[in-house]
Amino acid sequence: MAEQLILKGTLEGHNGWVTSLATSMENPNMLLSASRDKTLIIWNLTRDESQYGYPKRSLHGHSHIVSDCVISSDGAYALSASWDKTLRLWELASGTTTRRFVGHTNDVLSVSFSADNRQIVSGSRDRTIKLWNTLGDCKYTITEKGHTEWASCVRFSPNPQNPVIVSAGWDKLVKVSKQDRYCDFAFHMMFATQVFATSEPVHAGHETTIHHCPDPSFCKALCSVWELSTCKLQTDHIGHTGYINTVTISPDGSLCASGGKDGTTMLWDLNESKHLYSLNANDEIHALVFSPNRYWLCAATASSIIIFDLEKKSKVDELKPEFPAVGKKSREPECVSLAWSADGQTLFAGYTDNIIRAWGVMSRA
Repeated sequence: MAEQLILKGTLEGHNGWVTSLATSMENPNMLLSASRDKTLIIWNLTRDESQYGYPKRSLHGHSHIVSDCVISSDGAYALSASWDKTLRLWELASGTTTRRFVGHTNDVLSVSFSADNRQIVSGSRDRTIKLWNTLGDCKYTITEKGHTEWASCVRFSPNPQNPVIVSAGWDKLVKVSKQDRYCDFAFHMMFATQVFATSEPVHAGHETTIHHCPDPSFCKALCSVWELSTCKLQTDHIGHTGYINTVTISPDGSLCASGGKDGTTMLWDLNESKHLYSLNANDEIHALVFSPNRYWLCAATASSIIIFDLEKKSKVDELKPEFPAVGKKSREPECVSLAWSADGQTLFAGYTDNIIRAWGVMSRA
């Protein structure tokens, strides 16, 4: 039996475009949103027909548009990127900023956690991609063979066995950078707030800091050390004819998809470093996301949300809510951000009318 997506409800609370959305497997009743109103909102989801959820807490601190957000795998922390040229690490339980990341010289457009939450990658209008640790230290800036225009989107692979960073830029390129695993010897506590011991580098260029966590209940023991100085360009994926707005990686880390001005979604094999095929969205693509449990790719375009079936390589659904009538010179709201619930049953979509819409997967009779 075929499936379709039905509008189930809305979330209203922002005073600007909803630029980014993030969900957590650890807390299925939470949604995080970022906005052009300079804030983030933590939503408590009720899923009621009359009110799909309500703002639990607003996160204030950025002085300009918040362009991207992501939640750590344990659901306890979030990262945000802003046009104020900074990143922020937030403790979601308290709503406080625990770290500011300063170093970019222009608007920060995108941010991502590594699979183990130990590393952070950011992309900026300054054309650089920076790698940070969770203490707010920039450990490496990717400039060699980097983007020649804005680095619009960056994503870490969710597969820790294939630690690649995928980036997209306004230079029409998708770049895949590879990190080399060095050894498994350092014991690191995630998001530690106090330094317990810092050893001198065992080898030049290797970070070997050990941290003490005052509350082990939210710290995660990790035993991998990555040499940040060996993050090298692995592949340039060429094919787009216009600037690229977004890139996303499949849940198993084997595929990535990119999209932008040319209205084409391009699928890439990260293991084989090759182009697989393209899907036509017929309009500029603002955001892309893979379903966590179906072979679907969702594209937010300037006119609608398109659901592609990757097995059939075809469109299976198109989502376009009814908007109030607008004047001749006005444009209908556009979807600019997407996120799936962890169970794959709800697609959250952020729009330029400041509203988040929740689409539920239903069986089609």
